[in-house]
Amino acid sequence: MTSPNRKTGFASKAVLSAIAFGCSASVAFSQQPTVKPDQMSGHDIPGMMQMHGQEAGQVSISAPTMPGQDAFGAIQEIVRMLEADPDTDWSKVDLEGLRQHLIDMNEVTLKADAAAKSIDGGLQIAITGDSSTRSAIQRMIPAQASELEQLNNWSAKTEPLPNGVLLTVTSTDTKELQHIRGLGFIGLLVAGSHHQPHHLAMAKGKFSYQN
Repeated sequence: MTSPNRKTGFASKAVLSAIAFGCSASVAFSQQPTVKPDQMSGHDIPGMMQMHGQEAGQVSISAPTMPGQDAFGAIQEIVRMLEADPDTDWSKVDLEGLRQHLIDMNEVTLKADAAAKSIDGGLQIAITGDSSTRSAIQRMIPAQASELEQLNNWSAKTEPLPNGVLLTVTSTDTKELQHIRGLGFIGLLVAGSHHQPHHLAMAKGKFSYQN
């Protein structure tokens, strides 16, 4: 049997060991250099932010992802696709044509006036604007009408106006009649899935964009 004094000796040693360990850890911690935010290198700050984000259960972002401007981002995406395609014929690439088309899209989407009225079988929209907006309307809307003709058994036609284009879209299907009216000007403008392939084909120089 272990004597009480021996037990006390073991306990005392354990306490002294714990105290010594605590002191060593405290000294070691106090010897670590204090780094102020303005002393961190460019590599240290993202690392600490990443650790903080992970601790908070958040996903860290190492670089911005937004291009900052829609047309810039659209062209950037096209350029990456062209560069990734070994068959790209750079002698035919026409990114300026694509840029001019995107300018027209901006004019028509954001600056055109659209006066819509219900007619038998569908919708009629007078799409008008001043100066460059008028020219953009006259380039874009007839081309879009041709695409609308391919959708949902719709009938689409355009007529020139002094300051724009008159677009008429109709259907003999009652359900499609409500569809057309519900979409209105901007919905009909974006209808279909041809826009993105159209932009890529334009950038590849498969057809020129006429001003």
